[in-house]
Amino acid sequence: MTLFAGLKVIDCASWIAGPCAATILSDFGADVIKIEPPGAGDPWRAVQAIPGLSGDYYWQLTSRNKRSLALDLKQREGQAVLHRLCTQADVFITNFPIPVRDRLRMAPADLLPLNPRLIYASFTAYGEAGEEAAKTGFDSTAYWARTGLMDMVRADAETTPQRSMPGMGDHPSGTALYAAIVSALYRREKTGQGGVVKTSLLQNGLWANACAVQVRLFGTPVPLRPRREDAPNALANHYRSRDGRWFIMALFNEQRQLKSFLDAIGRHDLSDDPRFATPAARKENARALVRVLDEVFATRDLAEWRTILDGVGVTFGIVGTVEEAATDRQMRDCGALVPFADGAQETVSSPFHIDGVDKVAPQRAPALGQHSAALLAEAGYTPADIEHLRGLGVVA
Repeated sequence: MTLFAGLKVIDCASWIAGPCAATILSDFGADVIKIEPPGAGDPWRAVQAIPGLSGDYYWQLTSRNKRSLALDLKQREGQAVLHRLCTQADVFITNFPIPVRDRLRMAPADLLPLNPRLIYASFTAYGEAGEEAAKTGFDSTAYWARTGLMDMVRADAETTPQRSMPGMGDHPSGTALYAAIVSALYRREKTGQGGVVKTSLLQNGLWANACAVQVRLFGTPVPLRPRREDAPNALANHYRSRDGRWFIMALFNEQRQLKSFLDAIGRHDLSDDPRFATPAARKENARALVRVLDEVFATRDLAEWRTILDGVGVTFGIVGTVEEAATDRQMRDCGALVPFADGAQETVSSPFHIDGVDKVAPQRAPALGQHSAALLAEAGYTPADIEHLRGLGVVA
């Protein structure tokens, strides 16, 4: 039996972060009902942010394992269906703007009285208090831009702020929402009561940038990071190999590792160079050491340097490509990439594991309204009721 077998989750959210939390619950066996508007469905179905590509790649990632109910929540009868489903559910997830929730009768005040054990998981862009509470946002605007992350990852002050890739802020934010839901489920086990849990893109982005922000909160200005050539620590920097590939070193245990590192790269003579002989000297002459290491690493291909650096235990990482990530054996060995249940293709798994607990084999994402009739029947609607709702356009 899977961990969340029998747990019923209503995913009444759109785009990525809210649905992503439901996806993680589904990975561990929860029954997730995806509520979508009839017609086009969740707008995330049709988004193709990468030019030149067509296909429902994003939808398959974030909507695996779910069952789709196409329900018009603008109609009173559709709201009544949602209310009935919530009386039978354990978790309700939404990222609808606060005013929309009130208008559609799906605010906590509408749903929690129907089911005191319900966990109402609320996701917003900027939080639920303050003058910007009703403001809309995406991860690029609220998570990356607003919180200083987009500014801090620039190569230097003259470089254009770096754009984020789709989902880079949504997926970690969705994981935080999942954590809040599970915490509330634990509280429910102890008290029997459900309640509201919340998080936002803004708060998750600030948490991601917390190291820099904490410095500023203590009154210290935080400058932009210097250019690679001016890095304050040459042993924790990017370098390029002979074949043009970049990698980053993180040699922080200098006392134990420096000698073996210099021997391995064929520059043991640097140990006796007064510019680099002590930690203080290496810091003062970091630019000179960067130039020396640039010359050294330009003499061999990346494959050779990987073998050499692994051989002496230096912590480093290649600047990989998406192509490499998709074919990386370690990604499969650690369970980050897993096959769909039909075995035809793979997907990215949620980023943690529990010993002794299996995740479900990922099922393909549903077509719009694919499970409408079955879900309504499970909720107690008769075939005549379902046909009536269809006739009204409430269900598709």
